[in-house]
Amino acid sequence: MQGYDLRRRVYDLLEHDNIPYTPSARLAHVIIGIVVVNVSAMVLASVPQIDARFGWLLSAVEAGSLAIFALEYAARLWSVAGHAPYREMSPWHARFHYATSSLGIIDLLSVLPSGVALFSNERPMLVLFGMLPFFKLVRYSTAMRSLLAAVHAERRTLFGCLVILVGAVLTFATLLYAIEHEVQPDKFGTIPQAMWWAIVTLGTVGYGDVIPVTPMGKAVASFAIVGGFVMIALPVAIISGAFANEVRRHDFIVTWGMLARVPLFAHLRATEIADIMRLLRTQTVETGEILVRRGEPASSMYFIAAGEVEIELPAQKIRLADGSFFGEIALLQRTQRSGTVTALRKSNLLALDAQDFHALIARAPKLAAHVQEVVKARLAETAVAQKGDIAADEIAQAMHDDKPSEE
Repeated sequence: MQGYDLRRRVYDLLEHDNIPYTPSARLAHVIIGIVVVNVSAMVLASVPQIDARFGWLLSAVEAGSLAIFALEYAARLWSVAGHAPYREMSPWHARFHYATSSLGIIDLLSVLPSGVALFSNERPMLVLFGMLPFFKLVRYSTAMRSLLAAVHAERRTLFGCLVILVGAVLTFATLLYAIEHEVQPDKFGTIPQAMWWAIVTLGTVGYGDVIPVTPMGKAVASFAIVGGFVMIALPVAIISGAFANEVRRHDFIVTWGMLARVPLFAHLRATEIADIMRLLRTQTVETGEILVRRGEPASSMYFIAAGEVEIELPAQKIRLADGSFFGEIALLQRTQRSGTVTALRKSNLLALDAQDFHALIARAPKLAAHVQEVVKARLAETAVAQKGDIAADEIAQAMHDDKPSEE
């Protein structure tokens, strides 16, 4: 059991969690820095003058980087058996699953080919394989993962674009062969020769080394040039649209997971949570900035997307980090703040205004009924509520302020 616990902790340390200022995030930054240094060294090694003077230093950088990457790969291979989804597998099965995954293959390719080239002293191969660690950044870059996911999601459509492109190349190459092969046998004497012109033209590069000279050939070339714009625009539009959808999907999942953890929204249907997400607005606060002050009217609740804040209550101070929330009473009843909230570091927040929430529950009676249940539950469990939010103090204050009017 202790072995599993150690493996789990090592795995959690190596696996980037996207939460700033954690040991995992710091280790990720170190590895990213090593990747950048390694790739830069191999780029410089391709310059003969620099390699002749500093070749020993560049080789030392490559050797040191390979040692670190090999150690990381071995640690991942060992610790993956402690990851929860793999615990039902045998350790060797879990390691095989990681080694054959896309990220596992990238980790291996970052070490093995360069190591062979380094020990065989094959400089060109070392420079070539020294670029492979760049792909390790896929693990740490949300944008790169989103782009790869977008390409994978649209793979069938992109394959269709490739088929259309190949058909266009063959069509225009055949036409130019039929028109120009007698006039320019050295350039359009065969269809494979004409295909070079078709590829360059449809790719909108237009080197100018091969051009038609007959009027009919020029007319066909004009259609090929226009068709080239379509060939380029079609996959670009597909990938850009899929990439934008992937980014929105990622943001949706992150925000959804945050809202689903809030007790107020835990029992809502998916459609109701989606309505709340559309009402959220983003807000960024700098380190030391006061977000709300004690005694101010409460008008919003806040979710911490990334960062950390401190809530100063009359009797204690509470720190809240990523995924936490505060100011929940603003969604229940307008009242004064019971604490001052200060950002301990730069924080990204999601704000939900009380006015928007009231409009939401007006068209969702079940949500309004659930809000009343939350009020009663928080009053009954004040001690528990104070650990995660300042809402309980505010609820009690709001209920107290309402008593005179009820009499």
